[in-house]
Amino acid sequence: MDKSIPFDFVFDYLPTGITVKKMFGMHYIYLGKRIMLILRRRDNESDLNGIWVATSKEHHQSLKNDIQELGAFFINGDERHGNWLLIQDNSEDFENAAIKVCELISHYDTRIGNLTEKAPL
Repeated sequence: MDKSIPFDFVFDYLPTGITVKKMFGMHYIYLGKRIMLILRRRDNESDLNGIWVATSKEHHQSLKNDIQELGAFFINGDERHGNWLLIQDNSEDFENAAIKVCELISHYDTRIGNLTEKAPL
């Protein structure tokens, strides 16, 4: 499998000043001290492949209303009720949904992003 950054078209729609850090075979996207996205394309658990959107539970419904492709995580058929939403890479309108999320980030939509202890190295 290609080890380059998956879904790299998103960088055309994200603001300047982002940082990318590779961990656990995924690419973490930061803006300042906020984790914004994770880009994942791996052979194992392919149902988790796509773009993970950092948010909080209180914003899930409003984000899903704006971008219908955003969904919850399902691991072994069980829905996980964490702070992340997922655009699966096999979604019908994957690329447009990803662009919409990136545009929200570029407009500093407060529903997206979670503060981390420190910015990545």
